[in-house]
Amino acid sequence: MISARANRLLPTAAQYVVLGIAAFLSIFPFIWMVISSSNTSIDIIKGKVSFGSAFATNVANFFTQVNVPLVFWNSFKVAILATILTIVVSSLAGYGFEMFKSKWRDRIYSVVLLTLMVPFAALMIPLFILMGRLGLINTHVAIMLPTIASAFIIFYFRQATKAFPTELRDAAKVDGLKEWQIFLYIYMPVMRSTYAAALVIVFMTNWNNYLWPLIVLQSNETKTITLVVSSLASAYYPDFGVVMIGTILATLPTLFVFFVMQRQFVQGMLGSVK
Repeated sequence: MISARANRLLPTAAQYVVLGIAAFLSIFPFIWMVISSSNTSIDIIKGKVSFGSAFATNVANFFTQVNVPLVFWNSFKVAILATILTIVVSSLAGYGFEMFKSKWRDRIYSVVLLTLMVPFAALMIPLFILMGRLGLINTHVAIMLPTIASAFIIFYFRQATKAFPTELRDAAKVDGLKEWQIFLYIYMPVMRSTYAAALVIVFMTNWNNYLWPLIVLQSNETKTITLVVSSLASAYYPDFGVVMIGTILATLPTLFVFFVMQRQFVQGMLGSVK
């Protein structure tokens, strides 16, 4: 009996050990970042893994070197506006691709999915030329425009819409509701967990966006937090304590959004429809 019980417990214990190691490896960079934020740049270079006494100095230096309110305003403006526009456009597209049938629907949808295979490196120069001709270089609009119609989010909403009860749409049509009313008053409330998951994904993507803003934004007044932290790290004599403070501050909004909406995020990723 003891051996049988041990045979059942060993696989479970092995799973916990593997998961514990994976969790530690995942969270260790953030722990090291927090520890390093309290050390001097020299101690960080040496690989010190214990708390130091330079945290207040690093915070003061960061706020001295960076216009924090302006930088975070730029980041929040870009992330929030781009997230709202992306979710609205992509959810409408996903709803339309699933609900409206035509002989061209699947062909157009296939073309949309094919754009996922095009690397962004191949699009940078054409996009930059386009934004230049539109006079949008060094503006936040240039960052948001290429992200609004997201092929992945359109795909995500269409797949989630497959679980939407069509009886609700039919009943709403019988009651005389127009299509936009069905979408606004029935589809969106029913699919709220899907919207929550999409919001987390899109907000994190836009907040952490680095390469395209680096190409488009050319003045310090328009830069986002990711560009500022990168510029601090690429200085001739970088102060890594200040870089760690900037990285922590840049990470906090995404952590807040995820932990506040993690329940809805999990439901949306599992395809929960209420």
